[in-house]
Amino acid sequence: MADFDVVIRAGTIADGTGGSLRTGDIGIRDGLVVAVGDVDTSAHRTIDADGLLVAPGWVDIHTHYDGQATWDTQLTPSSWHGVTTVVMGNCGVGFAPVRKRDHNALVELMEGVEDIPGTALHEGLSWEWESFAQYLDEIEARPHDVDLAAQVPHGALRLYVMGDRGAAGAAATEDDIMLMGRIAREAIAAGAVGFTTSRTKNHKTSTGAYTPTLRAEAAELIGIASEIGRGNKGVLQVVSDFESPIDEMAMLRSMMSESGRPLSVSLAQNHRAADAWRRIVTVIEQCNSDGLEMRAQVAVRPIGILIGLQATINPLSESATYRAVAAEHVELSKRVEQLREPSVRAKVLSEVSPKTRTHWGRQASFVLGERPNYEPDPTTSIPAIAARNNVEPMELLYDEIARGDGTALIYVPIINFAHGNLDHVEEMLQHPWCIPGLSDGGAHVGTICDASFPTTLLQHWGRDRPLGTLPIELLVAQQTCNTARAMGFTDRGALLPGMRADINVIDMEALSVEPPTMAFDLPAGGKRLLQRARGYRHTLVRGVETYAEGEFTGALPGRLVRG
Repeated sequence: MADFDVVIRAGTIADGTGGSLRTGDIGIRDGLVVAVGDVDTSAHRTIDADGLLVAPGWVDIHTHYDGQATWDTQLTPSSWHGVTTVVMGNCGVGFAPVRKRDHNALVELMEGVEDIPGTALHEGLSWEWESFAQYLDEIEARPHDVDLAAQVPHGALRLYVMGDRGAAGAAATEDDIMLMGRIAREAIAAGAVGFTTSRTKNHKTSTGAYTPTLRAEAAELIGIASEIGRGNKGVLQVVSDFESPIDEMAMLRSMMSESGRPLSVSLAQNHRAADAWRRIVTVIEQCNSDGLEMRAQVAVRPIGILIGLQATINPLSESATYRAVAAEHVELSKRVEQLREPSVRAKVLSEVSPKTRTHWGRQASFVLGERPNYEPDPTTSIPAIAARNNVEPMELLYDEIARGDGTALIYVPIINFAHGNLDHVEEMLQHPWCIPGLSDGGAHVGTICDASFPTTLLQHWGRDRPLGTLPIELLVAQQTCNTARAMGFTDRGALLPGMRADINVIDMEALSVEPPTMAFDLPAGGKRLLQRARGYRHTLVRGVETYAEGEFTGALPGRLVRG
């Protein structure tokens, strides 16, 4: 009999701990790594990794697959990018606990906050649950191509306990807080890995109302966290505008000190206050010095919206002529042909408001092209090119959107690009209390496609950045061991004996992201942006190969991770 199920031979191992790269073998048996180094024994299957990077599977701790996981077995696009564990339920939005009366309200909340089509959610969600434990059972009943973990969303919890008062943002009573805390603690005892909330005005329902959690008072959040702490399990996750940073950070400190639980916050560079993020990091450092475990989830590139004829955001859509063309020519190729008519072009441009023209004249935007560049030279922006050619930026934008077959996308960095470079992201990625997050895999399906963050992390920061790269072993540790530990996962994230055999075998020379494309494969024909990767030779989940040369093998070893 063979000694191992799989042996990965002669690879360059980045084991996830941050230790130096080394050449060696990985022996796998029963879904676990059992040997690392020289493995001179037989195996049912041998993978030749000579010249390839061998790393743990990526652990993506900030996704929104809460709906997709109930109807889909493949959690693409994340699983195309070497992700083997996803954590969903972030930003206080999700679908449990829920009363039947609130089904539509949670759909509107997810549709508005995370740009997931309501029609897809209405058709795709079975709603065969009420409690969070029942929701976890629903997820667990369906095999997947990755492991999944879920968090208790404050928005759903507030509606469940407070009903219309919760939706309206009313202050919670002591009884409300006690009940929310108990339900959250019980959900974590049943397998949820944490509790999440949103305190940003950017999060609105599809009706335009603010998220139910925006105005939740400190007493509510501290009370829920304190009750969660009684169970001695679970993490806390918060997204905030930090409008009053001193008060906000004081509240987060109280949530941690009262509960004894780790907490993470979303952190990015705001273009209106480009250095404000450093003040948050300073407080995070102080919290950890005081024994309170606090981390920042950071994006590995600019968070940027994608605009185009198929995208949710299309600057031409305010033109009545454009809308008439779009209504008449549902088929994209015919629509593009019509838009290229000089008379139509002139008419559409004349109907775009001066405010919109001014906005796009100032807003840095870039043609994404066939080789996406997420740290583009500002001199290659559409306004910069338009200035050099003495044309109006809106005219150039029109021509780029209508180019080719009409699927072209324009990249608009709105966060993390205030100075026209990613030097600040380099600081974040090397900070001991910052970890990669914010990919939002499964969300913003018509505007953003950032599930490819893990590939960008390795490709751009480990190989391609002209301004200087970072050590491969650091980048791998950040996306594996460090993200896993932040969530309390101790069984994955490192290639060490006894750990889960979640593994990527990567051709670093070939590693790249492909351009995003629009697919119409959600329930009810809903659209979503998808982006593939090249260079992932083998991806294994629990020792089972799920993707080979980027193609799905049909294997579904992924399961629910109960915290």
